[in-house]
Amino acid sequence: MDRLDRKILRLLQENATLAVADVAKKVGLSTTPCWRRIQKLEEEGVIRKRVAVLNPEKVNARVTVFVSIRTNAHNPEWLKRFSEVIKEFPEVVEFYRMSGDVDYLLRVVVPDIASYDQFYKKLIAKIEIRNVSSAFAMEQIKYTTELPLDYMVLDKEPAQASA
Repeated sequence: MDRLDRKILRLLQENATLAVADVAKKVGLSTTPCWRRIQKLEEEGVIRKRVAVLNPEKVNARVTVFVSIRTNAHNPEWLKRFSEVIKEFPEVVEFYRMSGDVDYLLRVVVPDIASYDQFYKKLIAKIEIRNVSSAFAMEQIKYTTELPLDYMVLDKEPAQASA
């Protein structure tokens, strides 16, 4: 990957609906080479998918809850089962295995506290958990789906030939 790929990725992270011709113009390429680069980034898994980012208020998913889970079970079978259970809940939009005092962290989005309570009751009915601690977000200060690209390892670019 090179600087042009990074520029393309920046543009697509900001707006995945940009036409290839617009992306090409902004990065200084013609349409076909730009399209080929985007295809290659998709084939290599750099671009996983293109999605629409929804407004939680408009889809009635305005409450964000961070759920810390501790368990007594630390074996592959339990983790596999727990992962399968979590996949059943569309309210869980992020799911992490953690280091430190908490074993797992979920980000859950629901319309209201009553909906979270229903989610919680369904979860604990499906799998044994030692401790669940929920923290309700009061205000979202920053949210982005854009990953920082300055850490990308770029291919060495050919040196300019001196005259």
